[in-house]
Amino acid sequence: MNFDIKKYPILSLANSVESLRYLSIKQLPQLCIELRKYLLDIIFITEGHCASGLGVVEITVALHYVYNTPFDNLLWDVGHQSYPHKILTGRFKKIISIRQKNGLHPFPFRGESKYDVFGTGHSSTSISAGLGLSVAAQKEGKNRKTISVIGDGAMSAGMAFEAMNHAGEIQSDLLVILNDNGMSISKNIGALNKHFKSLNTIQHNHIVKNSFFENLSFQYLGPFDGHNIFNLINLLKDIKKKKSSCLLHLVTKKGKGYLPAELDPIKWHTVPQNNFSSSNNKILTYSEVFGSWLCEIASIDKKLIAITPAMCEGSGMLNFSRLFPNQYFDVAIAEQHAVTFAAGLAVAGYNPVVSIYSTFLQRAYDQIIHDVALQKLSVLFAIDRAGIVGNDGPTHQGIFDLAYLRCIPGIVIMTPSNENECRQMLYTAYMYKKGPTVVRYPKGKGIGVPLMPMRIIPLGKSILKRVGCKIAILNFGALLESALLAANNLNATLVDMRFVKPLDTNIIVTLSSKYQFLVTIEEGIISGGAGSSVNEFIMTKKILLPVLNIGLPDTFIAQGSQKEIRSNYQLDAEGIEKKIFSWISSY
Repeated sequence: MNFDIKKYPILSLANSVESLRYLSIKQLPQLCIELRKYLLDIIFITEGHCASGLGVVEITVALHYVYNTPFDNLLWDVGHQSYPHKILTGRFKKIISIRQKNGLHPFPFRGESKYDVFGTGHSSTSISAGLGLSVAAQKEGKNRKTISVIGDGAMSAGMAFEAMNHAGEIQSDLLVILNDNGMSISKNIGALNKHFKSLNTIQHNHIVKNSFFENLSFQYLGPFDGHNIFNLINLLKDIKKKKSSCLLHLVTKKGKGYLPAELDPIKWHTVPQNNFSSSNNKILTYSEVFGSWLCEIASIDKKLIAITPAMCEGSGMLNFSRLFPNQYFDVAIAEQHAVTFAAGLAVAGYNPVVSIYSTFLQRAYDQIIHDVALQKLSVLFAIDRAGIVGNDGPTHQGIFDLAYLRCIPGIVIMTPSNENECRQMLYTAYMYKKGPTVVRYPKGKGIGVPLMPMRIIPLGKSILKRVGCKIAILNFGALLESALLAANNLNATLVDMRFVKPLDTNIIVTLSSKYQFLVTIEEGIISGGAGSSVNEFIMTKKILLPVLNIGLPDTFIAQGSQKEIRSNYQLDAEGIEKKIFSWISSY
């Protein structure tokens, strides 16, 4: 995309924070208009995050105009709304590469710019990190200011209030800007959301008492119109003079300036992909398989309770939430609470299903161990976006779950290779009543296999997919098709292991006596993953056999499409074949 200077005359003058501050205050409304236009032009090409950035244009401009960034610390919670920030901090031409391979990161990233003070990806971290920076600034004694911008959705997480509790105690010089638009990715829910709605009368430059925040020792200011650039600048100039903890409540419109995004901010959280008619569109996504299975079970079991931490649409639960509202709980951005809430339901004799992305389950690890597994409670974890997720980059790749779950005693872990296997495993996990179960499945479509009537799969039982010679390949999960192509070309035996725990040790013993080489394949981190469980078993049994573990290396995986990343790390059919052939050639 060429940067047409005539289309964005004021924005072209504000191509850095320093040049932004040379603009007159009267030029800022036009800058905001042009910034929105440019942002829309970019995201329709990149298919990036849309509505969030549109909603914070005036806030972004005002903050960089008033504060001395990057000397002053500016933190963006999550980072969906950081596109205008990136454009104004010297990256306006590079923004075309956002979320693309080797391009700009989709969220603030410290290695990318000095203006990205703190890296983000998961929500509700900005106040904690900001408090740390604020305390350090006080010790430094150079009058460095710290501002944390957090949405009302992210504010629903307990971590935000842990930080505010601490900040109020130590009386730091921290400004928290509450960007209140009634949304996270989905609509906000909960008592806190109701409280914010009760404060929705816009004020005009005077202080309103708010005991909720003031009891936490924050001076509360607002709520104010977050799209009034002149008022914002005056407010921030006054606040900049203060030396105490303040909470500035700004009311904004997610998707501001683009009517479709204003009317449907959920759909326009990112730019919707084009859905051209093709036979492929009839293939279900794994999320859709989960959603339809959930509805089917709920229709016959009133004790099923489905729980999500603010991921209703992404997890395929929208129809379920409408059809079975009494069996559905969106607990907001509160992963730890979601898991322990499920544990309480299980104790009471209900059948909880926690639907959660792999990357977000990491935030509730202690609760999985202590509150569920230790008590042998029957909670089903439907782990969406497992493996390579793609363009959202290292914070969102679901590559660690097998490694961090496998070591938990008593847990059952299943890795479906297609959408029907996913359906059968969900049912198997739901019917298991001796402890926690996990079904982890990837982002995107299945392979087009029909869904069959539900049946219970024998625990720890693999399936032989192909018989060959010399090489035996053990596949865990959704890379089965690629593994099969490689096995055909190598004339190798292929087994779909299906279970990471309990492991099918019988098949491993059988294969070890018949084949010269053993290969494991998984879409996850190799260290401690499914392949490691095979290695441990072989060593325990003193089996002398070369084993190659194929998966992702000990590194964070940058953004790119799923196809690009699999190709880069030799997890496509061609890469798997080359890696195996090269390995056995060395013997």
